[in-house]
Amino acid sequence: MSLNLSDLLAALGLFFVFEGIAPFINPRGVKRAFAKLLEVGDRELRIAGLGSMLVGVVILFLVR
Repeated sequence: MSLNLSDLLAALGLFFVFEGIAPFINPRGVKRAFAKLLEVGDRELRIAGLGSMLVGVVILFLVR
C-alpha cells in the first residue's frame, strides 16, 4: 500500500475544500474566531495542534 501522487493531491484538494467552507459561508464569524485565537496561549494552541495531528493519524490509520 504505497501512497501515490494522485492520493496526495486528492487529500490536499479536500483539505483546501474543507478549509474554504467556513470563510465562504460565514466570513465575519471566521474573522471573530481568528481574533479570539490571538488571545489563546502558546501552550493551549500547541495542545490543540497535537490533538488535531493525533486525530488525523488515527483517521489515516483506520482508512489505510
